[in-house]
Amino acid sequence: MEIEKKENMKEIIEWIICIAIAVILALLVRHFIGTPTVVRQGSMQTTLLQGDRLILNRWAITTHQEIKVGEIITFEAPTEKSRTDYNKDYPVAIYENEPTNIFSKFAYYILEINKTSYIKRVIGVGGDHILIEDGKVYRNGEELKENYLQKGMETERTGIFFDIKVPEGYIFAMGDNRTGSMDCREFGCIPVEKVESKVAIRFWPFDKFGKI
Repeated sequence: MEIEKKENMKEIIEWIICIAIAVILALLVRHFIGTPTVVRQGSMQTTLLQGDRLILNRWAITTHQEIKVGEIITFEAPTEKSRTDYNKDYPVAIYENEPTNIFSKFAYYILEINKTSYIKRVIGVGGDHILIEDGKVYRNGEELKENYLQKGMETERTGIFFDIKVPEGYIFAMGDNRTGSMDCREFGCIPVEKVESKVAIRFWPFDKFGKI
């Protein structure tokens, strides 16, 4: 009987270890390689609609692949959602209250507890001059051909970041729904290290299945 109890306990411990390993592996895959997600806001209409289900490519960020203008990305939301002043030579988003110890970092970055992310389109990268004028967007003096915008959609000078040079190591991003998107026009440029993923595939609804 004693031997049987020990064998049962050993089997339980083995199962616990196996489950723990499986959970850890799943979290690592989710954080470093890729994960599914659902669109919950309307800032990317009509390209992406609320309820669309996507596959996020996090491996591209893990391997430091170049972030290009026109790509749709996700990034950690800044602390301050709207700004009223900034250093003209350093028009960047503010990130405060970052987790400081290993446990809070694990909960925030891996489990993503109390973490907010935005999904937007890259408009400019480090060194680019971005100008929003007369409802249009200009990158380095040339008007962006934004065929992904809804017909008749204009880009308003929301916020204070509408005539800036993007610092090196940062990106400038906006939602395709320019009249319904809180983005870099309001909170400033995003550090590249805060970019979480590139949007790879839409798998729902099925009639829109495919690469984004």
